[in-house]
Amino acid sequence: MKKKWMLLLTGLMVIFILSACGSKSQDDVVKELNGKIGDLSGYKANAKMTLKMGTDSQVYNVEIWHKDPTFYRVNLKNAKKDQSQMILRNDEGVFVLTPALNKSFRFQSDWPQNSSQAYLYESLIKDILEDKEAKFSSTKDHYVFETKTRYQNNKMLPVQEIKLNKKDLTPASVKIMDVDRNALVTVVFSKVKLDASFNKDDFEMQKNMTRAQIGLPAMAEAGDKAFSVKYPIAEIKGVDLIEEKAMDTEEGKRVVLTYDGEKSFTLIQEKAVTKTAAASPTFVKGDPVDLGFTIGAISGHSIKWSYDGVDFMLASNDLSPDEMVMVARSVQGDMVK
Repeated sequence: MKKKWMLLLTGLMVIFILSACGSKSQDDVVKELNGKIGDLSGYKANAKMTLKMGTDSQVYNVEIWHKDPTFYRVNLKNAKKDQSQMILRNDEGVFVLTPALNKSFRFQSDWPQNSSQAYLYESLIKDILEDKEAKFSSTKDHYVFETKTRYQNNKMLPVQEIKLNKKDLTPASVKIMDVDRNALVTVVFSKVKLDASFNKDDFEMQKNMTRAQIGLPAMAEAGDKAFSVKYPIAEIKGVDLIEEKAMDTEEGKRVVLTYDGEKSFTLIQEKAVTKTAAASPTFVKGDPVDLGFTIGAISGHSIKWSYDGVDFMLASNDLSPDEMVMVARSVQGDMVK
């Protein structure tokens, strides 16, 4: 009997040792990530990003290229709609391209260093390294970190779950959660290639615009001049819609929604105008802002963005930047006023 117990105990110890060898402690993983971010010369990755908006979800295919130290190319394409946007960073600045409209914004910005970016590997590592209170766990295939986010509007999206592949510590998935721990943004990586090589013009603005426009519908067929008015879902306490004014323009119509009360703001929407082939980027004194369904431009007391063939501008002297982002993110559909 004693011999049987000894054999059983030995077997359990072997299992324990083998399982322990496959995992690392939180300090071990953090130390390895700290070294990895210093050695990251460049990578290419593919991911699927799902955004939950009320009862609906939108899915985007994301292609990410990064060349150390500061060159970026992030291509986001709506999986259902023929829409795409691209964020570029090169020596000339940061650009947000909307190929279907031949429209681009140019920023003098420190993006992506100024905020969390769920689809950038080095940004996820930075989130882990900077959160000294990050929670850590381990599964069969992944190391899992729960960290605070560094979003400009982190009151809305304060926490995230980052899963790293045990094999090489590349990202497997990211869930960004609201205060009630509902996952509003989920990014699942399907491919991450480290030490990737690039061509000389891979991050050049006009070349990327031209390539992205190949296969798009003729720009003259950009769509109906009519559009469905969209209203913000987010509620600001003591603020109500007091006026909706529509006016005709050469492109179709412009709608101005005026909200007033304890805090006031104005939301303008009109048919997006396709720029000519020779159009240069519009310079913005501000930063790109991730609205989830699109990339906008936040500057001073306003946010501008284009979505589904419509240009939007939200302006307010009363709303904080966090509140403006919250309202802009919630302009998602046809709402009952």
